[in-house]
Amino acid sequence: MADDLKDTIRENAQGPAKAAGDAGSMEQHKLPDQIAADKYLASKDAAKSKRRGLVFNKFVPPGAS
Repeated sequence: MADDLKDTIRENAQGPAKAAGDAGSMEQHKLPDQIAADKYLASKDAAKSKRRGLVFNKFVPPGAS
């Protein structure tokens, strides 16, 4: 279900916000709305990852062994 919602959000963001009939008029989604949808989908992908964006390293100075 989560993948269906993700795909639905992505398709809606890529499609037109409004469309008219015979005149062929079309209106795109506003840029802030598209950016918000992209950030939302990116955050969902990041939350699924194993590391969740964090990497821990141990620094060992040379000659300390």
